[in-house]
Amino acid sequence: MRTDYRWSADTPPAARPVTGHRTPDWEPIRGPRDHVDRHAGLMARKLSAGLLLYRRGNQDDEIVLEVLLAHMGGPFWARKDDGAWSIPKGEYESGQDPFVAAKREFEEELGSAPPLVAYRDLGSVSQPGGKLVTAWAAEADFDAAGAVSNTFELEWPRGSGQLRSFPEIDKASWFTVEVARVKLVRGQQPLIDRLLQMSGNPA
Repeated sequence: MRTDYRWSADTPPAARPVTGHRTPDWEPIRGPRDHVDRHAGLMARKLSAGLLLYRRGNQDDEIVLEVLLAHMGGPFWARKDDGAWSIPKGEYESGQDPFVAAKREFEEELGSAPPLVAYRDLGSVSQPGGKLVTAWAAEADFDAAGAVSNTFELEWPRGSGQLRSFPEIDKASWFTVEVARVKLVRGQQPLIDRLLQMSGNPA
C-alpha cells in the first residue's frame, strides 16, 4: 500500500518506510565500516542506504570509470544540477538490514531491480544534516535512460492547498568520476574516493 507524505518545499524528499521484507538475492562482500555511534544524542539519527553502480567506459580511446547517479526530484531540486545528484538510496529504521533497504530503494527510485552481482561495502558517510548514508558498490551496467521513479505528493505552491505529485528521482545518468564529484551532493562525495580505492583506480 502506498502512503503519501508532505514535505516543506525546502526539504529534499524523504524515503519511504519499509512496507515489506524481501529475502536477499545475494550477499554483500563486507568491508570495514566506519565506527559511528548511531545512538549518540537525544534524537535518533536518520539512517539511509544506497547502491553505487560503476562501469568502465571508453573516452578518447582511454578506459575511464563511470558511476550511475540519480537527480533528485521535486521543486527544491528542479533548477539545480551541480550538487543535486545522489546515489540511489533511501531511509531505513534502526534494526533493519541496510543492504536489503539499499536494494529496495534502488528498485523504487529507478524502476528496476538492481543487477544480480557481487556488492562491496563502501562504509558510511555523514551528511551535513546528520543523516548517516551507508553504501555498497558493484561493477554492472544499467539502462539509465529507462529509469522510472515512484512519486510523492507535496503541497505546491506552498500555502496553495493544492497537492501535486513529483517523482522522487526525475532522471538518472552515467558520469565519469571527475564529473560525478561535482554532480553529487557534498556529503556523498567521499564515496567516489572510496570507490576508486576499492577498484584500484586512484584519481
